[in-house]
Amino acid sequence: MKSTVNEIRARFDNDVERFSNLQTGQSATMDAPLALELIAEAAAATTPHARRLLDVGCGAGNYTLKLLQAAPGLEVTLIDLSRPMLDRAEQRVAAAGAGAIRSLQQDIRDVELGDAVFDVAVAAAVLHHLRTDAEWESVFAKLFRALAPGGSLWVFDMVDADMPALHDGLWRRWAAYLENLKGAAYRDEVLAYVEREDTPRPLMYQLELLRRTGFRRIEVLHKHACFAAFGASK
Repeated sequence: MKSTVNEIRARFDNDVERFSNLQTGQSATMDAPLALELIAEAAAATTPHARRLLDVGCGAGNYTLKLLQAAPGLEVTLIDLSRPMLDRAEQRVAAAGAGAIRSLQQDIRDVELGDAVFDVAVAAAVLHHLRTDAEWESVFAKLFRALAPGGSLWVFDMVDADMPALHDGLWRRWAAYLENLKGAAYRDEVLAYVEREDTPRPLMYQLELLRRTGFRRIEVLHKHACFAAFGASK
Protein backbone atom coordinates (compact mmCIF):
# COMPACT_ATOMS: atom_id res chain seq x y z
CA MET A 1 0.00 0.00 0.00
CA LYS A 2 1.28 3.44 -0.93
CA SER A 3 1.27 6.38 1.49
CA THR A 4 -1.88 8.44 1.74
CA VAL A 5 -1.97 12.13 0.85
CA ASN A 6 -2.07 13.00 4.55
CA GLU A 7 1.02 10.89 5.24
CA ILE A 8 2.91 12.57 2.42
CA ARG A 9 1.77 15.99 3.65
CA ALA A 10 3.02 15.23 7.16
CA ARG A 11 6.50 14.33 5.92
CA PHE A 12 6.82 17.58 4.00
CA ASP A 13 5.42 19.61 6.91
CA ASN A 14 8.47 18.47 8.88
CA ASP A 15 11.07 19.04 6.16
CA VAL A 16 10.75 22.74 5.33
CA GLU A 17 14.29 23.74 6.28
CA ARG A 18 15.91 21.22 3.96
CA PHE A 19 13.95 22.48 0.97
CA SER A 20 14.69 26.15 1.65
CA ASN A 21 18.00 26.21 -0.22
CA LEU A 22 18.42 26.79 -3.95
CA GLN A 23 21.53 24.59 -4.16
CA THR A 24 20.86 21.78 -1.69
CA GLY A 25 17.08 21.79 -1.25
CA GLN A 26 16.56 18.81 -3.53
CA SER A 27 19.92 17.13 -3.05
CA ALA A 28 18.34 13.65 -3.01
CA THR A 29 17.47 14.14 -6.68
CA MET A 30 20.33 13.85 -9.14
CA ASP A 31 21.45 17.07 -10.87
CA ALA A 32 18.83 19.20 -9.09
CA PRO A 33 20.79 22.51 -9.38
CA LEU A 34 21.40 21.88 -13.08
CA ALA A 35 17.72 21.11 -13.69
CA LEU A 36 16.76 24.31 -11.87
CA GLU A 37 19.03 26.34 -14.15
CA LEU A 38 17.88 24.58 -17.32
CA ILE A 39 14.20 25.02 -16.57
CA ALA A 40 14.58 28.70 -15.65
CA GLU A 41 16.49 29.31 -18.88
CA ALA A 42 13.98 27.35 -20.96
CA ALA A 43 11.01 29.18 -19.47
CA ALA A 44 12.63 32.55 -20.11
CA ALA A 45 13.56 31.63 -23.69
CA THR A 46 10.23 30.10 -24.73
CA THR A 47 7.91 32.45 -22.84
CA PRO A 48 9.86 35.73 -22.69
CA HIS A 49 6.86 37.94 -21.93
CA ALA A 50 5.44 35.75 -19.18
CA ARG A 51 3.70 37.56 -16.33
CA ARG A 52 1.76 34.76 -14.63
CA LEU A 53 3.48 31.73 -13.10
CA LEU A 54 2.02 28.55 -11.63
CA ASP A 55 4.31 26.50 -9.36
CA VAL A 56 2.83 23.03 -8.72
CA GLY A 57 4.17 21.30 -5.62
CA CYS A 58 6.15 24.45 -4.93
CA GLY A 59 7.80 23.28 -1.73
CA ALA A 60 9.73 26.19 -0.26
CA GLY A 61 9.56 28.09 -3.55
CA ASN A 62 12.93 27.38 -5.16
CA TYR A 63 11.72 27.24 -8.76
CA THR A 64 9.67 30.40 -8.43
CA LEU A 65 12.67 32.17 -6.90
CA LYS A 66 14.83 31.14 -9.83
CA LEU A 67 12.27 32.31 -12.39
CA LEU A 68 11.89 35.62 -10.56
CA GLN A 69 15.59 36.27 -11.12
CA ALA A 70 14.89 36.37 -14.85
CA ALA A 71 11.45 37.99 -14.64
CA PRO A 72 10.99 40.17 -11.54
CA GLY A 73 7.41 41.06 -10.75
CA LEU A 74 5.83 37.79 -11.88
CA GLU A 75 2.34 37.16 -10.55
CA VAL A 76 2.75 33.84 -8.75
CA THR A 77 0.33 31.06 -7.83
CA LEU A 78 1.80 28.48 -5.45
CA ILE A 79 0.23 25.05 -4.91
CA ASP A 80 1.39 22.55 -2.29
CA LEU A 81 -0.06 20.01 0.11
CA SER A 82 1.96 21.43 3.01
CA ARG A 83 0.94 24.66 4.75
CA PRO A 84 4.40 25.15 6.34
CA MET A 85 5.98 24.80 2.89
CA LEU A 86 3.58 27.36 1.46
CA ASP A 87 4.25 29.77 4.33
CA ARG A 88 8.00 29.59 3.71
CA ALA A 89 7.54 29.89 -0.07
CA GLU A 90 5.35 32.97 0.35
CA GLN A 91 7.96 34.66 2.55
CA ARG A 92 10.82 33.94 0.16
CA VAL A 93 8.90 34.80 -3.01
CA ALA A 94 7.63 38.08 -1.57
CA ALA A 95 11.17 39.05 -0.58
CA ALA A 96 12.34 38.23 -4.12
CA GLY A 97 9.93 40.73 -5.68
CA ALA A 98 6.91 38.80 -6.87
CA GLY A 99 4.23 41.13 -8.22
CA ALA A 100 1.40 39.23 -6.54
CA ILE A 101 1.20 35.94 -4.66
CA ARG A 102 -1.67 33.47 -4.33
CA SER A 103 -1.13 30.24 -2.41
CA LEU A 104 -3.37 27.18 -2.47
CA GLN A 105 -3.00 24.35 0.01
CA GLN A 106 -4.47 21.73 -2.28
CA ASP A 107 -3.76 18.59 -4.25
CA ILE A 108 -3.15 19.26 -7.95
CA ARG A 109 -5.59 16.43 -8.69
CA ASP A 110 -8.40 18.38 -7.01
CA VAL A 111 -7.68 22.06 -7.59
CA GLU A 112 -9.57 24.06 -10.22
CA LEU A 113 -7.12 26.10 -12.27
CA GLY A 114 -9.34 27.57 -14.96
CA ASP A 115 -8.58 28.16 -18.64
CA ALA A 116 -5.71 30.24 -20.09
CA VAL A 117 -4.82 31.61 -16.66
CA PHE A 118 -1.01 31.20 -16.68
CA ASP A 119 1.90 31.89 -19.01
CA VAL A 120 4.33 29.41 -17.41
CA ALA A 121 3.80 26.38 -15.19
CA VAL A 122 6.52 24.44 -13.39
CA ALA A 123 6.22 21.12 -11.56
CA ALA A 124 9.36 19.94 -9.77
CA ALA A 125 9.55 16.60 -7.95
CA VAL A 126 5.78 16.37 -7.53
CA LEU A 127 4.11 14.49 -10.39
CA HIS A 128 5.59 11.17 -9.28
CA HIS A 129 2.95 11.20 -6.52
CA LEU A 130 0.22 10.64 -9.12
CA ARG A 131 -1.11 7.09 -9.09
CA THR A 132 -3.33 5.89 -11.93
CA ASP A 133 -3.08 6.54 -15.65
CA ALA A 134 -6.36 8.43 -15.36
CA GLU A 135 -4.84 10.78 -12.78
CA TRP A 136 -1.78 11.40 -14.93
CA GLU A 137 -3.87 12.24 -17.98
CA SER A 138 -6.26 14.41 -15.99
CA VAL A 139 -3.46 16.48 -14.46
CA PHE A 140 -1.60 16.96 -17.76
CA ALA A 141 -4.85 17.99 -19.47
CA LYS A 142 -5.63 20.40 -16.61
CA LEU A 143 -2.21 22.03 -16.92
CA PHE A 144 -2.63 22.35 -20.69
CA ARG A 145 -6.00 24.08 -20.28
CA ALA A 146 -4.60 26.39 -17.60
CA LEU A 147 -1.91 27.76 -19.90
CA ALA A 148 -2.55 30.66 -22.23
CA PRO A 149 -1.74 30.15 -25.92
CA GLY A 150 2.04 30.23 -26.26
CA GLY A 151 2.47 29.27 -22.61
CA SER A 152 4.86 26.57 -21.45
CA LEU A 153 5.05 23.77 -18.88
CA TRP A 154 8.37 22.62 -17.40
CA VAL A 155 8.90 19.48 -15.30
CA PHE A 156 11.78 18.05 -13.29
CA ASP A 157 11.04 14.69 -11.76
CA MET A 158 11.89 11.10 -11.02
CA VAL A 159 11.16 8.86 -13.99
CA ASP A 160 10.96 5.10 -14.37
CA ALA A 161 12.59 3.09 -17.15
CA ASP A 162 10.55 2.54 -20.29
CA MET A 163 12.42 -0.75 -20.79
CA PRO A 164 11.84 -2.90 -17.65
CA ALA A 165 15.25 -4.56 -18.03
CA LEU A 166 16.90 -1.19 -17.37
CA HIS A 167 14.97 -0.34 -14.19
CA ASP A 168 17.29 -2.01 -11.67
CA GLY A 169 20.43 -0.54 -13.21
CA LEU A 170 19.08 3.01 -13.16
CA TRP A 171 17.97 2.62 -9.54
CA ARG A 172 21.37 1.17 -8.54
CA ARG A 173 23.01 4.25 -10.02
CA TRP A 174 20.76 6.51 -7.95
CA ALA A 175 21.33 4.41 -4.82
CA ALA A 176 25.09 4.79 -5.27
CA TYR A 177 24.65 8.55 -5.65
CA LEU A 178 22.65 8.73 -2.40
CA GLU A 179 25.19 6.64 -0.51
CA ASN A 180 28.04 8.80 -1.75
CA LEU A 181 26.08 11.90 -0.76
CA LYS A 182 25.27 11.05 2.86
CA GLY A 183 25.98 7.38 3.56
CA ALA A 184 24.20 4.04 3.49
CA ALA A 185 21.63 4.92 6.17
CA TYR A 186 20.51 7.98 4.20
CA ARG A 187 20.34 5.92 1.02
CA ASP A 188 18.09 3.39 2.69
CA GLU A 189 15.88 6.11 4.20
CA VAL A 190 15.30 7.82 0.85
CA LEU A 191 14.67 4.60 -1.05
CA ALA A 192 12.23 3.46 1.65
CA TYR A 193 10.04 6.56 1.43
CA VAL A 194 10.16 6.46 -2.36
CA GLU A 195 8.89 2.90 -2.24
CA ARG A 196 6.08 3.97 0.11
CA GLU A 197 5.09 7.21 -1.60
CA ASP A 198 5.96 7.34 -5.26
CA THR A 199 4.70 5.93 -8.56
CA PRO A 200 6.87 7.52 -11.26
CA ARG A 201 6.16 6.96 -14.95
CA PRO A 202 8.76 6.65 -17.73
CA LEU A 203 9.94 9.77 -19.51
CA MET A 204 8.56 8.52 -22.84
CA TYR A 205 5.15 7.93 -21.22
CA GLN A 206 5.07 11.55 -20.06
CA LEU A 207 6.28 12.98 -23.36
CA GLU A 208 3.58 11.04 -25.22
CA LEU A 209 1.01 12.21 -22.66
CA LEU A 210 2.03 15.83 -23.23
CA ARG A 211 1.32 15.43 -26.92
CA ARG A 212 -1.93 13.56 -26.33
CA THR A 213 -3.26 16.29 -24.05
CA GLY A 214 -2.59 19.02 -26.62
CA PHE A 215 1.02 20.19 -26.36
CA ARG A 216 2.75 20.41 -29.73
CA ARG A 217 6.36 21.49 -29.11
CA ILE A 218 8.14 19.23 -26.63
CA GLU A 219 11.74 19.27 -25.44
CA VAL A 220 13.93 17.10 -23.18
CA LEU A 221 16.41 19.33 -21.37
CA HIS A 222 18.30 16.68 -19.39
CA LYS A 223 18.15 13.05 -18.28
CA HIS A 224 20.41 11.25 -15.83
CA ALA A 225 19.54 7.77 -14.56
CA CYS A 226 16.02 8.02 -13.12
CA PHE A 227 15.64 11.82 -13.23
CA ALA A 228 14.68 14.05 -16.14
CA ALA A 229 13.96 17.69 -16.94
CA PHE A 230 11.62 18.34 -19.84
CA GLY A 231 8.83 20.61 -21.02
CA ALA A 232 6.42 21.68 -23.70
CA SER A 233 4.73 24.74 -25.13
CA LYS A 234 1.08 25.27 -26.01
